[in-house]
Amino acid sequence: MPVVTLPDGSTRAFDGAVTGSEVAAAIGPGLARAALAMRVNGTLMDLSRRIEHDAAVVFVTRKDAAALELIRHDAAHVLAEAVQRLFPGTQVTIGPAIENGFYYDFARETPFTPEDFAAIEDEMRRIVAEAKPFEREVVSREDAAALFEAKGERYKVQLIHDLPASETITLYRQGEWVDLCRGPHMRTTADVGHAFKLMRVAGAYWRGDHRNAMLSRIYGTAWRDEKELAAYLHQLAEAEKRDHRRIGREMNLFHLEEAAVGSVFWHPNGWKLYQTAERYIRRRLDASGYVEIKTPQLVDRTLWEKSGHWEKFREHMFVVQVEDEDRTLALKPMNCPGAVMVFRQGIRSYRELPLRLAEFGQDHRYEPSGALHGIMRVRAFQQDDGHIFCTEDQIGSETIRFVELLSSIYRDYGFDEYRVKFSTRPAVRAGSDEVWDKAEAALEAACREAGVEYTINPGEGAFYGPKLEFVLRDAIGRDWQCGTLQVDFVLPERLDAEYVGEDGARHRPVMLHRAILGSFERFLGILIEQYAGRFPLWLAPVQTVVATIVSDADTYAAEVAASLRAKGLATILDTGREKINAKIRDHTLAHVPAILVVGRREAENRTVALRRLGGEAQEILPLDEAVARLATEAVPPDLARAT
Repeated sequence: MPVVTLPDGSTRAFDGAVTGSEVAAAIGPGLARAALAMRVNGTLMDLSRRIEHDAAVVFVTRKDAAALELIRHDAAHVLAEAVQRLFPGTQVTIGPAIENGFYYDFARETPFTPEDFAAIEDEMRRIVAEAKPFEREVVSREDAAALFEAKGERYKVQLIHDLPASETITLYRQGEWVDLCRGPHMRTTADVGHAFKLMRVAGAYWRGDHRNAMLSRIYGTAWRDEKELAAYLHQLAEAEKRDHRRIGREMNLFHLEEAAVGSVFWHPNGWKLYQTAERYIRRRLDASGYVEIKTPQLVDRTLWEKSGHWEKFREHMFVVQVEDEDRTLALKPMNCPGAVMVFRQGIRSYRELPLRLAEFGQDHRYEPSGALHGIMRVRAFQQDDGHIFCTEDQIGSETIRFVELLSSIYRDYGFDEYRVKFSTRPAVRAGSDEVWDKAEAALEAACREAGVEYTINPGEGAFYGPKLEFVLRDAIGRDWQCGTLQVDFVLPERLDAEYVGEDGARHRPVMLHRAILGSFERFLGILIEQYAGRFPLWLAPVQTVVATIVSDADTYAAEVAASLRAKGLATILDTGREKINAKIRDHTLAHVPAILVVGRREAENRTVALRRLGGEAQEILPLDEAVARLATEAVPPDLARAT
């Protein structure tokens, strides 16, 4: 007689095994209509599954976050059935839910094209309207293989044979159509709804191996309702307008090419932006008690072996063989071992702790060419890295200090909203379970002390310690993980870092790995898209343009430009012979924040016509007032607060 405990603490007893649907109906008709799936003792299950023993049950409805993954998973099945209805002979392979949607890989001689989408979407809507139940069936390995063999689904047969011997093999049917799947699913195809859209098609090797057959992958997106779908499509349209690669060309910031795959060629304007960001963060770190170091790019493999990176991170490292010395060197993929080497020089005392070491470290990591994306995902990048060596008692106070600094910096860059994920121990890691228990408990306690609210991100910690991930939300609602704070008891032990305590004995420091911007390249890409190239004046690589209407104003225009430059403003003088409307158009396309237009009248009156980026109106101001106003606006936020 199972007893079901509900989220409010109430219980329901049943005479025998009972399905989730029956439990929902017993609670009330509203829940019976709304429930899509259930969590039984924390495990997500179909409503058709039977509860045979006492259990805690939570029902998932369309309003719950978990519903999105269910909708997308089921949409992938509906897509696969629609494709096989319309294109007989197509084989299905795998089709998971992914962030913001789903995909399915198909084996077909003729790859799909976007022109096929309208017909497929129409067929998907028919399948949704048929409201066919998702029915789970447990089968033997032999029966499953025979079923798909008879259908000519050789990829499914291979998947079945490759499943572990301990795996329970389940099929899911929706009417006559059947797929190999672990589940869970919602009640019927109708629960998918109509808030879906096919987005693009791409080639994908079977199981990601280039030696295997090329499949045709169809990507789609699916949401709980039409309003969410419309919001997502609007976000995509906005993202396309803000694409940092296009804006980078318009502003002449950088370029990428095959001569250096995964590395950025910074142009003068882009390097100015880069240096402005670097100078700002360096000032903030100096004021927060950091001392800056610089460690080597090429390091002998023996250090990476001691640190654990050679074993855990080798596939991401660029390696160089020095033949005449018979040595193997690696370009550093991260900066932490170098920071430990600096800490180890000389005898350290507890009086020096916490010791905050900052490094603008240039790192190299191998990323597959298909994963590279503009300056957002590269192979060569710089981090605003920092490593704090402290005692266990100082973890909380250093966490508070770091979160305050990070929050202030994000606000200065225009990000008022972020959330925090607590990433726990990964499957591949260094250190014992006891050390990990200690590190996770220490970080959890520090979060409580710092008032940091977080969600658990299981299994995503660094290989040497748990971490907090700080996720920014940008102007169009996208999330970007940038900052991190990691608690590490492992590297100080592996690399023999120690200090002399108040008791005169040797102790291991705790190492806090932290970054605020993360990769400079990626953060600048985020900034470009956040502002759509319309930077606040303090960040803009070209801050002002002085443009003449007639050549008679050239001398005065040069004086105006000199006045702006004297105040530190990056200024272009445009005395070309083009008409003023063409000049304004060109500099607007280049996203210059302020254009100062001068003609005969302005020269006579010692005024300027000030036009702001994105505005049609112009303001006539005395020269001194315009220069003073723009100079004030161009002061970085940290320096403005100091005055």
